[in-house]
Amino acid sequence: MHHFAYRDNHMFCEDVPVLEIAESVGTPFYLYSHATLRHHFLTFEKAFERVPHLICFSAKSNSNLAVLRLFASLGSGLDIVSGGELFRGLQAGIPPNRIVYSGVGKREDEIVYALQSGILMFNIESFQELELINRCSARLKKEAPISLRVNPDVDSKTHPYISTGLKENKFGLDMESAAEAYKSATAFSHVKVIGISCHIGSQVTEVAPFVDALHRIKALIATLETLGISISYLDLGGGLGITYDRESPPHPNEYSRAILGAIGDSPFTLILEPGRVIVGNAGILVTRVLYTKRSEAKDFVIVDAAMNDLVRPSLYNAYHAIERVVKDEKETIKADVVGPICESADFLARDRHIPRVEAGDLLAIMSAGAYGFTMSSNYNSRPRVPEVMVKQDQFYVVRARESYEDLIKGESIPPFL
Repeated sequence: MHHFAYRDNHMFCEDVPVLEIAESVGTPFYLYSHATLRHHFLTFEKAFERVPHLICFSAKSNSNLAVLRLFASLGSGLDIVSGGELFRGLQAGIPPNRIVYSGVGKREDEIVYALQSGILMFNIESFQELELINRCSARLKKEAPISLRVNPDVDSKTHPYISTGLKENKFGLDMESAAEAYKSATAFSHVKVIGISCHIGSQVTEVAPFVDALHRIKALIATLETLGISISYLDLGGGLGITYDRESPPHPNEYSRAILGAIGDSPFTLILEPGRVIVGNAGILVTRVLYTKRSEAKDFVIVDAAMNDLVRPSLYNAYHAIERVVKDEKETIKADVVGPICESADFLARDRHIPRVEAGDLLAIMSAGAYGFTMSSNYNSRPRVPEVMVKQDQFYVVRARESYEDLIKGESIPPFL
């Protein structure tokens, strides 16, 4: 569910007309509903309330400070994959002992930063990373809490670019070598094994792959117990999908019933890393029609948002519903909705049936709260757009629109030029 709805043919975010926000901040802009964010987080939290658990929101899906602060106030931890995400999480007030550091390519300075910050644990993805973390913690005279990320070789049946649990994916350690990796880890002087981790992919719309992965991880845990290696944290990652078009992903309650049924009675603290399922449908991208154009082949709707603002359609051929901010009774056309970027891949929709629009009309690109702004760029020297949050009948700019001066911040022309 979400709090974007029509009243008298005008789209509202909670109790604020989207048109009013557009007139105030200009377009394009990202718009988030505080009530939707809160509801989705608490729904996921409640689904696992009967077992020891920690929700670590996935920072990569939406790392705006206001969004992170909201989740921090609700007791969330954070799943991070970079030093920058760690910095954001700490700035937003998330306690370091509720932060889990995942990611296949942690740099030494990022590892040191995380050790000094006192995070809950590192999810280790290779032998060389394990060795480096041990060296860093020894130098700092600390003990690094770790889990090993295991690749369960499970097909999550999602887009190949966001599948992470197959043997051919770059993430984690394969099941065959995981037990030996754990034995090696226990021999290091400055790491402490406390958990096991897996993550099979993103935008997963079936429960079965999660359960399949969990059964394989449980078998590994049983093997580790025979080796005298005890596990305190079981990190199942994230990946639960949302409805963009016709998908029917499981509700968090259905997901939790399946997971908890597969776990049974266990001594672990369960770590879950939801991202998209919390923020995806809590945000939209609002854009204005600049021009319409008809060629011999098709109709085009040219808007002021582009692939640099929302890259998912270009990158994954992802579907985002497109709605008029102000509805009227116009005929439907079949058109490509495209942006100003000088790439043929710059589109938000292709061959989409939409109401006929005119220059100046506002469109809402739905389900854009996850992997929208966080994947945006300055390609074609386009300033990144503002982010706005609505709470009830008020709206707040939680990230200002970049200026042209921001585009060259940090650059310099050397004296020989």
